[in-house]
Amino acid sequence: MKIKTILVMLLTTITTFAYAEGIDQKINESVGPVLGVFTNLIFYTVPLFGKQVPWVVIWLVVAATFFTIYFKFINLRTFGHGYALMRGKYDYSNAPGEVTHFQALTTALSGTVGLGNIAGVAAAVGIGGAGATFWMIVCGFLGMSTKFVECTLGVKYRDILPNGHVHGGPMRYLTKGFAEKGMGGFGKVLAVIFAICCIGGSFGGGNMFQVNQALEQVVSVTGEDSFLANNGWVFGVVVAALVGLTIIGGIKSIGKVTSRLVPFMGIIYVAAGLVVILMNISHVPAAFAAIFEGAFSTQSAFGGLIGVLIVGFQRAAFSNEAGIGSASIAHSAVKTDHPVTEGLVALYEPFIDTVVVCTITALVIGIAGFIPEEPVKGMGIALTSSAFGSAISWFPYVLTIAAVLFAFSTMIAWSYYGLRAFNYLFGHGKAQDMTYNILFLLFVVLGSSMSLKAVIDFSDAMIFAMSIPNLIGLYFLAPVVKKELNKYMAKIKSGEITQSSN
Repeated sequence: MKIKTILVMLLTTITTFAYAEGIDQKINESVGPVLGVFTNLIFYTVPLFGKQVPWVVIWLVVAATFFTIYFKFINLRTFGHGYALMRGKYDYSNAPGEVTHFQALTTALSGTVGLGNIAGVAAAVGIGGAGATFWMIVCGFLGMSTKFVECTLGVKYRDILPNGHVHGGPMRYLTKGFAEKGMGGFGKVLAVIFAICCIGGSFGGGNMFQVNQALEQVVSVTGEDSFLANNGWVFGVVVAALVGLTIIGGIKSIGKVTSRLVPFMGIIYVAAGLVVILMNISHVPAAFAAIFEGAFSTQSAFGGLIGVLIVGFQRAAFSNEAGIGSASIAHSAVKTDHPVTEGLVALYEPFIDTVVVCTITALVIGIAGFIPEEPVKGMGIALTSSAFGSAISWFPYVLTIAAVLFAFSTMIAWSYYGLRAFNYLFGHGKAQDMTYNILFLLFVVLGSSMSLKAVIDFSDAMIFAMSIPNLIGLYFLAPVVKKELNKYMAKIKSGEITQSSN
């Protein structure tokens, strides 16, 4: 009864706000300064070789480098085996869990492959030049190791309820993993901090920002005088209805949708990129040359070697979310008896997100001749659209479809992440699930009808704040992962684990 009362109060409050005039301005004026303190703390910049870089980027990249070395380049030596696992070569129907390796991967990918791959690359190239692409790829390569660690732990310490539902992710391995080391209290504090940030991030960066940017691209194609331009809430209601139909079924429903949607939207975008590249095949060598020369040029107009490196690392870290911990929530639902198998599958997430998709975007921008000669801030989806449109006049329409699909897939993935964090704090049950899902859907509508810059910036900061407790846990629990890896590889080598007949 208490939850219903709280829900009614929240619905009344949000409805009142929704019909108030100047809501954007009122919220930004009232809470903007408070939210700004937290946002500025997370994205606080520190000097590095004469350049200013957000400390959270250093935090993420250093961890990725450490895990790559600690696990002896796991991102290279097990790449082939991870592919076999993803294809279901080692799947067994009687293994505990809710989804297949492929469904778990696509669910996690749906949360990372998104508007950042379209607009983020353009922003990196605009500020750092073609060379930033090279360092994005390097960062994506290193991030593969971080994903391996966090997703292995997600399965290792997951809880499987009597009804078969799986609850995993940082909340579980921070609590249970630290308890094994006699630091249960510290682990509990880290888990609570992570859960709070995850819920906040799911409402903003994983929800409001996505639907807001998707609507912006739709309006850019349909025109400023179109119906949706002045009635964004209608777009929000439609998207909320579609999201609701998907998330009500839980991770199994989400997995089924993403296993079809992610490959489809990926094929649309990658195919369009390859068409542009093939139409300009003679310019490809020059584009690659510009990427490599820009990456190592100490005299670059974009800030020299260190400046270009920082821009590339920053955009890659923000794109693939390696170290954030969110993806391990989705990966933990996999059907497997061996936790390390999902870690090996998760290696592909930063590879597909950063190495493949981002590289194609950068190549298209490069061969189309849209790389500026001087640093330009604020470049995003418009630059990508123009680059594609130079070869395919109707591409803005394809980009609109891709943007909407990317936004939709990101929202359903983050709804699951937020729900599991909500369950950790408030318990399991239909009432708790319904409360969170209704709130999430309401924020979809709000995101399509308001800008709320301060709130969205704050939620983005919360997403990256998740990396603080998460990476502390990964450092402490890395030996556990190494033990799991050695045990699994020994079984593979001895023939105790063989490919299934699937």
